[in-house]
Amino acid sequence: MHRLRTCVVRLRPLTASQNATSFSQQRTAVTPGALRTFQPFRCYTAPVAAEPFLNGTSSNYVEEMYYAWLENPKSVHKSWDIFFRNANEGAPPGSAYQSPPPVGVSISGLSQAQALVGAQPNVEKLVEDHLAVQSLIRAYQIRGHHVAQLDPLGIMDADLDSYVLADIITSSGKLGFYGLEEADLDKVFRLPTTTFIGGSESALPLREIIRRLEMAYCQHIGVEFMFINDLQQCQWIRQKFEKPGVMQFTLDEKRTLLARMVRSTRFEEFLQRKWSSEKRFGLEGCESLIPALKTIIDKSSENGVESVIMGMPHRGRLNVLANVIRKELEQIFCQFDSKLEAADEGSGDVKYHLGMYHRRINRVTDRHITLSLMANPSHLEAVDPVVQGKTKAEQFYCGDSDGKRVMSILLHGDAAFAGQGIVYETFHLSDLLSYTTHGTIHVVVNNQIGFTTDPRMARSSPYPTDVARVVNAPIFHVNADDPEAVMYVCNVATQWRATFHKDVVVDLVSYRRNGHNEMDEPMFTQPLMYKQIKKQKPVLQKYAEKLIAEGAVSRQEYEEEIAKYDKICEEAYNRSKDEKILHIKHWLDSPWPGFFTLDGQPKSMSCPSTGLNEEVLSHIGQMASSVPVEDFTIHGGLTRILKGRAMMVQNRSVDWALGEYMALGSLLKEGIHVRLSGQDVERGTFSHRHHVLHDQNVDKRTCIPMNYIDPNQAPYTVCNSSLSEYGVLGFELGFAMASPDALVLWEAQFGDFHNTAQCIIDQFISPGQAKWVRQNGIVLLLPHGMEGMGPEHSSARPERFLQMCNDDPDTYPVCPFEILPVLQRTHFRRLIPEEGSASQNSAGVKRLIFCTGKVYYDLTKERKTRGLEDTVAISRIEQLSPFPFDLVKAEAEKYPQAQLLWCQEEHKNQGYYDYVKPRISRVFNNTRPTWYAGREPAAAPATGNKKTHLVELERFLNTAFNLNDFQGQS
Repeated sequence: MHRLRTCVVRLRPLTASQNATSFSQQRTAVTPGALRTFQPFRCYTAPVAAEPFLNGTSSNYVEEMYYAWLENPKSVHKSWDIFFRNANEGAPPGSAYQSPPPVGVSISGLSQAQALVGAQPNVEKLVEDHLAVQSLIRAYQIRGHHVAQLDPLGIMDADLDSYVLADIITSSGKLGFYGLEEADLDKVFRLPTTTFIGGSESALPLREIIRRLEMAYCQHIGVEFMFINDLQQCQWIRQKFEKPGVMQFTLDEKRTLLARMVRSTRFEEFLQRKWSSEKRFGLEGCESLIPALKTIIDKSSENGVESVIMGMPHRGRLNVLANVIRKELEQIFCQFDSKLEAADEGSGDVKYHLGMYHRRINRVTDRHITLSLMANPSHLEAVDPVVQGKTKAEQFYCGDSDGKRVMSILLHGDAAFAGQGIVYETFHLSDLLSYTTHGTIHVVVNNQIGFTTDPRMARSSPYPTDVARVVNAPIFHVNADDPEAVMYVCNVATQWRATFHKDVVVDLVSYRRNGHNEMDEPMFTQPLMYKQIKKQKPVLQKYAEKLIAEGAVSRQEYEEEIAKYDKICEEAYNRSKDEKILHIKHWLDSPWPGFFTLDGQPKSMSCPSTGLNEEVLSHIGQMASSVPVEDFTIHGGLTRILKGRAMMVQNRSVDWALGEYMALGSLLKEGIHVRLSGQDVERGTFSHRHHVLHDQNVDKRTCIPMNYIDPNQAPYTVCNSSLSEYGVLGFELGFAMASPDALVLWEAQFGDFHNTAQCIIDQFISPGQAKWVRQNGIVLLLPHGMEGMGPEHSSARPERFLQMCNDDPDTYPVCPFEILPVLQRTHFRRLIPEEGSASQNSAGVKRLIFCTGKVYYDLTKERKTRGLEDTVAISRIEQLSPFPFDLVKAEAEKYPQAQLLWCQEEHKNQGYYDYVKPRISRVFNNTRPTWYAGREPAAAPATGNKKTHLVELERFLNTAFNLNDFQGQS
């Protein structure tokens, strides 16, 4: 069988001696689809229209019908009986189908010629009409959303296309497309199994079929799901939207929905009354977002969810904080008072970027639930992977392996959802084993405009949500001015996530009543839209009038609900005037309680010894050089590598890979979870790590020796990532945010590969403490070295990181600050002084070279070659920031006659020079100049020509060791 536009049936010709019994026996001996193994075969085109049966069911349907016919020819429709008889008699391909005989004429009374040739047009039309109806149903399922009434303003097409589909009937009537006529509207048609519009009925008049399809797919909800390649999931969605009467709500549900709409609307109106000249990025035009989120959270709580991590842009954030997270209103209101100062450190960002962490009782389920709204900058979608990482971490730490206790909700704007690539990167993490959060509910606040940009100028896709199709996420478009439709869609989305643990998108098609912010004038650029918006009745008023007309609430009850919430806001406003009320702790989204204190006192930030005894290191080294799983075949080349590691352990020496293994392994042994993520980190880009071993004979069988170090160790997670830097670094940042008691590392494939993740570094890592009092222990591993490998494979651009540090080059610190070591060392040394023969001849040292990193080894080799070990001292600055002023001073004072020189292999306008020079000069109040040895300024980080690289290296080494240079210069 082939699922083509027509069904191809392969039939074995009957012989005269064969009967139904023999075919019954023959049928039991084969599996579905085994018909194609019968010989000899002939191919015939079955009398079915284009794709009448969904997702591969058509061939099975024909097989089953054929088997049924073999046992009882009267069990199938007469047209199929003739088809199977003709096919069995050897009719040529394409000629087997003939219309059945007129009513009252038996098939047995027809000759073969009559069966092949005779056909009544009315019977043939009956078959064609049934198939046409099936095609019609499928057209609504596939494309009904294109004609749904989604725009509250009634002026825009949500899919940016005003073309009226030829195969969707709607009220205009286009029966001719399917060969149907007006007279067919009252005919009864049997419904296929791929629709639920009949409810308990198996057949309906065509007029009623069309009406029910329009109600299911062409009203205020547009459903995109037919691209999903899973039949069970498609059937599940059809059932939720096609069954008659599914969108029914109780009186209590309607009253609760109205109360939530009151809070959402009146909160914005209160802010507008009190602070009319302040930006707040209000929710006017999409007030149904608040009941939407509360519905998702309520239903998730019913399903057992205990923690929800959310991310969103700034539009509506204050409303979400107030009415979803339930942040104290006075804490929000006092942010508008410019005279108030924070009682402690205070926020470094504006109120509509701030986050929140709150554990409370869900009033619908009476269960505790923790809600976190992550702080997010104006890079609107940058928070997406951060939320996913934090969600994954919380799932990991509480043993939630299937996402039933911890989940994420991401809110988006339409323009950003379509325009920012991080959305795509984040979606592609959704089903990866080490990154999945088992389903995220995405809610798009679709303003139908981006700042001042028309969507027709902002995206090429029909909908802003089309990016979600890449992971087979269903997309539910809904008119945001219909709160009940919004509530129903959110119910379905939550059930989808709980059932299939996959992403789902709710597209709230709405409008923005004000400009981009309350001070902006939208009429400059969208005059027609905003003329309509000014005439648009607010959704709360429309919904209240609907419920009052239904008798669900009285006008007095509605007005009392408004007055009650207005009073709550007014009382909170009065409390907000207390100058001592603002505390930054109220705005934390990921608190680390107790991390910075011990018994109520601040913890010492000095670095303790992290050394280990040789027995522990030897044990870890042995594990690093073994395969702790029986009958596991590794690659021959890897066998040599593991033997080399074993020899190093025996000889008490290490290389970088073994040193890393020992450092991470010792942390795991101490119970500290380690997670290493990035592109190809399992093996290592330079084939040095091999933390995951692969069985050469069994596909997908792997072994991680580091998880066999100790029975009581913490787990080691090492995972190759998708080919993303922005998304994956954001994810690991979020993971590291959840707990201080873990080592989370992200490794770039090469040093400057963090450049496409720069937004995460600039917006979250560097300023996180200052902006949001957000702590994070993320570690970036950036393998690099100046070896003539070209610009992209040489420099980690350390100057960018140093530029983002906040220590003052002109201020000598009173108390030097030590950073904690990332990997294990006996004791971290902020500066490693000269310890060779030069240190014993300090008065005779003519030059003191400061450096950092790999260039030290080039310098020591060159110094030995030139015989300058007694006259040139070399010191390594290991901690660049905060700068070790005290140790640099002590080292320089040890060599009073020496010139001070900074040497680096990077170009002069890159690397560390611009950072260290003013700080070294500050140590001596500019009385001892600091000279430079390194490459000349350049636009690119490195040359890709090996010869040029070596010439540059020789040149700056000559500069570093030519003791006659710089004489007499100031």
